[in-house]
Amino acid sequence: MQKTYNVIADHDSMRLDRWLRKNIDNLPQGLIEKFLRNGNIKVNKRKIKSSYKVQEDDKISLFNIKIEKQNQKNINYTPSKKILTEIENEIIFDNEDYIVINKISGLPTQKGTKSNKNIIDIFRKSIFFSNSEPYTVHRLDKDTSGILIIGKNRKTAQLFTSLFRLRKIYKTYIAVCEGEFTNNKGLLEHNLVRYDGNKKISEKAITYYRVISKNSKYSFVEFKPITGRKHQLRKQASLISHSIIGDKKYSLKTNKFKNLFLHAYSLKFMINNKKYNYHAQLPDYFQKFLKSNKFNYSNYK
Repeated sequence: MQKTYNVIADHDSMRLDRWLRKNIDNLPQGLIEKFLRNGNIKVNKRKIKSSYKVQEDDKISLFNIKIEKQNQKNINYTPSKKILTEIENEIIFDNEDYIVINKISGLPTQKGTKSNKNIIDIFRKSIFFSNSEPYTVHRLDKDTSGILIIGKNRKTAQLFTSLFRLRKIYKTYIAVCEGEFTNNKGLLEHNLVRYDGNKKISEKAITYYRVISKNSKYSFVEFKPITGRKHQLRKQASLISHSIIGDKKYSLKTNKFKNLFLHAYSLKFMINNKKYNYHAQLPDYFQKFLKSNKFNYSNYK
C-alpha cells in the first residue's frame, strides 16, 4: 500500500520529521526514524534522513504504513506523579537550553512499537519543560542506563545533534562482560552488519577499551566508542566472546541477569571554548554486583 503527499509552499524548508508529525496525525519520532531507515518513507523516491528540509512540490511517499493502527497505539504516555518524581530526581544538570539525566535501565528514550512509556513523554509533563518541548538529541538503548541529554529548544537540539554527528562529544561507557579479558586494553575494530529492508549494509565500528578489574568469570571494562553504530558495544563485545552480562540479544550464554550491565558513565564536549563534563552514578544493582565480585569501582561512584 502506497500513499503520496505533495509538499505545499507553506511547508517549504520544514524538517521532514516535523512535516511528518504535522501531516500524518502526529506520527511519533521513534516510528518516523524507523520508517525512514527501512525505506517505508521516501522523498522523491529516495531514502532520506529526518533532518532533510522539504521543498515545495516534494513528493513524500509512505509504503505499507497503517497510519490509523499506529495512531491508536501511540497516544502520548501520561506518567503518574510518582513516576514523574522518580525520573525528575535523576536530573544531573538543568539550564534554560537542556537537561542531563541519569536514565534508568528498562526505560526507552522515545516511544516505539513495543513500548508506550518513555523519557520524552514523561518530561512533557514535567515542570522542567513547562515552557518548552523536550527534544531528543541522542539515544540510549532501552536497557542501557546512564547519561542522556534532552534539549529544551530546537536550536540547542540541532547543536547537540551536529556535535554528535561530527564526533565532538566524547562518551565513556562501563560494562561487566563475560569471561576474563586477555589484554587489559586495546582497540576493537569490526564491520558490523545491519539490514535496510532486504539490503545488507556493513558499517565500520571502532571502540577503545580498558579493563578496570577482572576475575576468572567476569571483566569490568571501560569502553570509549569512536563511531556510533546501533548496539555497537553489545555487538563488539559479543564478537570477541565477552558478551555484556544481562544482554539477552547478543549473549551466547544462558542469561540469568535481569538487567543489562552497560552504563553510559560520562559525556565530554566543548561549546564556545567552554568545556563540559558530566557523569552519571552507577545504578544500585550495578554497584552491588561489583562489590560482590570485589571489583574496585571507586572512580565511578
